[in-house]
Amino acid sequence: MRLGASGGGQRSGAAGFKSPVPSLRSCQPNGANEEALRCEIEELKQKDLALDQEITQLLSEGYSLEELEKHISLLHEYNDIKDAGQMLLGKLAVIRGVTTKQLYPEYDLELSD
Repeated sequence: MRLGASGGGQRSGAAGFKSPVPSLRSCQPNGANEEALRCEIEELKQKDLALDQEITQLLSEGYSLEELEKHISLLHEYNDIKDAGQMLLGKLAVIRGVTTKQLYPEYDLELSD
């Protein structure tokens, strides 16, 4: 980011900035955008239906919603812990000047872990 002459944090050349947020004009549906939105809505409806069917199947197999929610919560916790472990392995690999892949055997980890 270039600072203005005053050094007060104002940008010079701001005309080159493109906001990642679409303008209201670009959100106005035209023929192609409207059709794409209809397709996306239909796909989401199909996914919603498939998920409802999967939930119904799991409930019919004897699972409870509380059990499923607990399982999902535990999976999130596992993923958070795994992410922290990957971050630590990455930092250790940088310190040692090796790849994380090279550290896996040292800690009895499988590449699929």
